[in-house]
Amino acid sequence: MQALYIASTGMAAQERNVEVLSNNIANMRTTGFKRQRAEFQDLLYQSYRRAGAATSDTGTQVPVGIEVGSGVKVAATARIMSQGNVAPTEKSLDLAISGEGFFMIEMPDGSTAYTRDGTFERDANGQLVTVDGYAVQPGIVIPQDATSVSISRDGLVEAYINDGTAPVQLGQIQLARFANKAGLESLGDNLFRETPASGEAQIGVADTEGMGHLLQGYLESANVNAVTEMADLIAAQRAYEMNARVISGADQMLQATAQLR
Repeated sequence: MQALYIASTGMAAQERNVEVLSNNIANMRTTGFKRQRAEFQDLLYQSYRRAGAATSDTGTQVPVGIEVGSGVKVAATARIMSQGNVAPTEKSLDLAISGEGFFMIEMPDGSTAYTRDGTFERDANGQLVTVDGYAVQPGIVIPQDATSVSISRDGLVEAYINDGTAPVQLGQIQLARFANKAGLESLGDNLFRETPASGEAQIGVADTEGMGHLLQGYLESANVNAVTEMADLIAAQRAYEMNARVISGADQMLQATAQLR
């Protein structure tokens, strides 16, 4: 009976949906996390009678055909790149992006990764790095004798050296944006990588040409809404249960048929 296989695809799809939702909920407190959404497509159809088929020699046609689908599949797990809430941290090297853009991070292999997580630190050489020790591009080195560091809306980094009366410019943090942010590849560790689907990175200065501006002493929270995720999780569980009941009902029908034989 085809219903057994159709319902099994529904159970498999909802299982994957629950996995996506559980990952969203698990990352509710992850800085800069962007939630995902499972998107579904129906599978191929078996046509028993095609719409528009002739029913007589006079040209009459079937207005509606007979088609039976073969189930459902997960077509994509789209990442929702909406802005998360921005919260103060009182830490001078924490940065949040309000608006478009990603921080650029130099990976150990020399490639560039991108992130919305602005939890930055200074390494032993004074270089601005992520919590994993990866350098923020372009490289910013803060002198050991810097008494205070300020980062403006457009990413200009300045510091007072010793007892200097005027700040010294240390460099400027740049941002990258993409034509299709959802096309970025997730690497884990709050990092993304450019792909052909995302398009090439468009690098620019914060607070100009559509780029977001920087907020010093703030971090962007995950864009996960707990109430919405729980509601979606309950709906996925109900859909899974209904498909399981279809399988149970189809099995009972098969047993009844076997007994008649």
